[in-house]
Amino acid sequence: MSQRAVPGFRVRRSGPLALLQDAGRFGVRHLGVTQGGPADLHGWAWANHLVGNSWGATALEITFGGIELVAERDLTLAVAGADLGATRDGEALPGWQSVAIREGQVLAFTQPINGLRAYLAVAGGFSAEPVLGSVACVVREGLGGHDGLGHTLAEGDLLRVGEGGGRGGDVRSAPPTERPDYRQTARLALLPGAQIGGFTGRSLFDAFNAVWRVDDRADRMGVRLTGPRLRCRIESLISEGIGLGAVQVPPDGQPIVLLNDRQTIGGYPRLGALTPLAASRLAQCLPGQEVCLAAVSRERALADYRRFRAVFAGVV
Repeated sequence: MSQRAVPGFRVRRSGPLALLQDAGRFGVRHLGVTQGGPADLHGWAWANHLVGNSWGATALEITFGGIELVAERDLTLAVAGADLGATRDGEALPGWQSVAIREGQVLAFTQPINGLRAYLAVAGGFSAEPVLGSVACVVREGLGGHDGLGHTLAEGDLLRVGEGGGRGGDVRSAPPTERPDYRQTARLALLPGAQIGGFTGRSLFDAFNAVWRVDDRADRMGVRLTGPRLRCRIESLISEGIGLGAVQVPPDGQPIVLLNDRQTIGGYPRLGALTPLAASRLAQCLPGQEVCLAAVSRERALADYRRFRAVFAGVV
């Protein structure tokens, strides 16, 4: 741990999926180890920013809700990303702003109201021992998280925070323009890839003009989209590295968008890759929601991402 850690929350009810996530685990894919990190980079970054944490601080990613945490000390926290019906001692907890919680109070998340994944950040950040340079929890690989072994939270677990966790200060809130309505149809920016020319003309038309639906086969590894069948003339490929947001098309013609816990290599042809912010937006979609794909240039994607990161570097 990079700083002295103190008790922050004790888990009273664990919920289906709550994982500690820092910015991710990089420089290890040659070992077959995946990235991890927040599925929704946007919500994670804002939660940390609202409590004064620097980029890369560890926050708690809560999927679907169903978790209850008891504060072990006075803390300053923020919840961003999805609205999972968060309450503090039974009273609605405001999202997208910093708030105080007192020792003994109960923070609870019920169920999805708007979006799928909420991010809980505390001033000073959550603290755990890094594994391969990161706290990011990847359950499949048994790496990271609160215990270093990739376990999801369980009843009775203790979450530790940095010593600065109790500091107060003025209330900080995100501007309305940064608070997405995840129930709306998402328009997902996609960078065309090297194999896009192998798809038939009709398939390319359908890819960028059809409305796709998020399948119930979706997790932190990837999200399947259902819609018109896409056909590719490329019959075989040598497996190659897979980046965040890669849109693979298997033989059934239904795209799979690969997210943070993806495999490190793959051999299906790809339309391209969603931008990091588009992948974040997709990670907030519930099964059955509609999305659209929109081709974007590298220059536009890079400019959008630099604008996003500038907020968290203290540059307006």
